[in-house]
Amino acid sequence: MNILETDRLILRLQTTEDAAFILELMNTPSWLQFIGDRGVRTIEDARAYILNGPIRMYEQSGFCLFLVERKEDQVPLGICGLVKRDSLEDVDIGFAFHPKYWAKGYAYEAASAVMAYGKDTLGLNRIVAITTQDNHASAKLLEKVGLQFERLVQLANDPEELKLFAFDS
Repeated sequence: MNILETDRLILRLQTTEDAAFILELMNTPSWLQFIGDRGVRTIEDARAYILNGPIRMYEQSGFCLFLVERKEDQVPLGICGLVKRDSLEDVDIGFAFHPKYWAKGYAYEAASAVMAYGKDTLGLNRIVAITTQDNHASAKLLEKVGLQFERLVQLANDPEELKLFAFDS
């Protein structure tokens, strides 16, 4: 089910058919470094992640991390969307793109669409984001789509201090 469309991209619900791409994405060095190892090692693990993560969140909240695909050929590029974490008060925007699709403006295009969706369709007055302190590329993108660094935070069961960015309408 397509949720958002931009000039070049379609953002849609993930399905178990996306498991091979999600498996590859979640095991890229950048995902492991900046997001963390989620223990997804097989197609079956990826299917379970999709069912228990994005699909369940969409059913409960009406938003999730959407699959981002190129409109012209339906090639999956990454994920981008909104998440409600137990350990954060506000809804946060998240994104991850396969490294072979970096520096082409896809993440900015997708994140801009998700921010507009959060504000205009879902009526969110505040959207936050978290990054590791050394993830400068993501921090730059968050600032480009209207979020500003607010403070360092620690999530439950995580010793690392993360940067919290926020957009307030």
